[in-house]
Amino acid sequence: MNVDHYTYRVTWSSEDIEHVGLCAEFPSLSWLAASPEQALAGIRRLVAECVADMISASEQVPEPLADRRYSGEFKVRIPPEQHRRLAIEASEQGVSLNRLVSSKLTA
Repeated sequence: MNVDHYTYRVTWSSEDIEHVGLCAEFPSLSWLAASPEQALAGIRRLVAECVADMISASEQVPEPLADRRYSGEFKVRIPPEQHRRLAIEASEQGVSLNRLVSSKLTA
């Protein structure tokens, strides 16, 4: 498992007054540090240790988001009234409901 493929992020924590390193595939892990670079290095080390432990315990290791295949399709349930309003809006704009919703999601 290549831990370089995981999705890392560094953000500032006003509560901790430090930078926080995070990994999307391991939401329960974080690393606090004085600088963004230290926070990133720390979370990367922590994830590598966690993955090694999981492998040695024969546990399933999360697949990196970057390595996953996406179909471009997903279902969303909405109230019937909202569905109707969106269908009317799409019709008035002369586009498909799919195109309208897709444009709203990217806005």
